[in-house]
Amino acid sequence: MWAGNPVANKAGLEDAGPLRLGYLRFALGGIVVIIYALATRQDLRVYRFEVRPLIFLGVLFSVQLAFMNIGQDFTTAGHAVIVTTTFPLWTSVFAHFFVPGDTMNRRRTFGTLVAYGGVVAVFSRSLTLGSDFIIGDLLLLGSAILLGARQVYLSQAAQGVPQHKLLMSQSVFGIVSFVIASLIFESGDAFEVTTRLTIALLYTGVLIAGFGFLGQTWLLKNYLPSRVTVISLSQPIFGVLFSWWILGESVGPELYAGAALVIVGSWLAQRG
Repeated sequence: MWAGNPVANKAGLEDAGPLRLGYLRFALGGIVVIIYALATRQDLRVYRFEVRPLIFLGVLFSVQLAFMNIGQDFTTAGHAVIVTTTFPLWTSVFAHFFVPGDTMNRRRTFGTLVAYGGVVAVFSRSLTLGSDFIIGDLLLLGSAILLGARQVYLSQAAQGVPQHKLLMSQSVFGIVSFVIASLIFESGDAFEVTTRLTIALLYTGVLIAGFGFLGQTWLLKNYLPSRVTVISLSQPIFGVLFSWWILGESVGPELYAGAALVIVGSWLAQRG
């Protein structure tokens, strides 16, 4: 499901700007979280000690998703899959410094370097495609780094703040910041509600920003963050296949090489 997220995002960008697509997605994800909180009778009150982590998480989430949506508007879904899938590497790096018992060693460092070679392979192709692709891939790399940081912060914040509040703060900050930015930068852009956009929003909003985030936050609360991200090993394979099958994108040798290096390197870094 996560592997299809960049592909659905790219499809939605055909009919909506990256900022408008973002806040529509956050709104759908927020609805899912609210329904979950009400159905499980969760406390929706925000206490004073929760304010700071919720604000920090909301800002971090908004910046990370802005980098991802805008970056994807400049490059292909296949490139987005490979570059974004490096976030487990950044999770491991941040966890080494901030999570007790989740430290890097020689094997994990070597695996991280191998996987990062996949990013180098993707960027080597971007250099021949033009500045737009380079900008897009750089923004996606920034998004992957911030996502790695967000994974670690979520794992720590979830020890003291309920997961539904963490997810709601992401949705609220994302909606407010993206709506304001969209009114400023996308006011004159064309916007059309199509079947393609509807399917893309249901996928990225309900399935990923809703149920996907709920499941991921629960995992991060109960397991070490660098271990949770091992589930991402399959994303490059399925993501590249989806970009070819659904969007008709050409699959160049850099995507095969990038996917292979990310998978092997991540496996080396995560095994054991």
